Amino acid sequence: MTFMARLERVFGRFAIPDLTLYLVCGQAGFTIMGLAHKEFVGRIALVPGMVMEGEWWRVLTFPFFPPTTNPIFALFALYLFFIMGRALEANWGEFRFNLYMLIAYVASIGGAFLAYAAGRGGMATSAYFDGSVFLAFAQFYPEFLIYLFFILPVKIKWLALAAWAYYAYSFVTGDGMERALVAASVLNFLIFFARDIVQMMKSGRKKMGRQLKLKITEAPGGAFHTCAVCGITDKTHPKMDFRYCPGCGGQLAYCTEHLNAHEHRVSPR
Repeated sequence: MTFMARLERVFGRFAIPDLTLYLVCGQAGFTIMGLAHKEFVGRIALVPGMVMEGEWWRVLTFPFFPPTTNPIFALFALYLFFIMGRALEANWGEFRFNLYMLIAYVASIGGAFLAYAAGRGGMATSAYFDGSVFLAFAQFYPEFLIYLFFILPVKIKWLALAAWAYYAYSFVTGDGMERALVAASVLNFLIFFARDIVQMMKSGRKKMGRQLKLKITEAPGGAFHTCAVCGITDKTHPKMDFRYCPGCGGQLAYCTEHLNAHEHRVSPR
């Protein structure tokens, strides 16, 4: 039994069903309240200094911080978050999705207070908290299409790549609070996906090695390069230099003696 399975066996009964729905409803409710009272939004963000002064509710409310103040974009963002969260919950199960969100929540609080202890200001919202859901969804469903502005279809893997680039930029150029929140979001992702990523990289290297081995094996005499005119190979003439001719589609190799003395043709393969 894996460590995750043991955790689920012990704590699984505490998992909150349909957690995504509660988060979306909470963000939607605070978005509406923020549109009615603009100063209200500032009172739900996680500001460690304010928490230390007695505004303890900020620790509980920051995951419900509105994704944007624009109602149209907020509706789109909440709808997308709902789709991604429900997909992860269906893929992982209630407990693992709850655990993923719990780690993001605790890491965000810890990062915010560490930045505050280091004398850095700023506040934590739901941005990187929700961002960890986006990264996880893109890892599971890289070919999923999102229609930007309801018109332009873009695969989510490219948006995830842009998000990673933004995270890297924010970590390098941002203040202490932003760096702490980026680190919290990435840490959460790595806890769940580092093993899969490493295995994927190993599998990719093995596949490339098999393809290279097959290519060498299929070549005459097990050679990697074979001159298309005289037939000599890098096995029979190891000191010979071989080049691939662009005029032949870059598919045929020639020794240096025949590189500039042959008729252009394309390999039938």
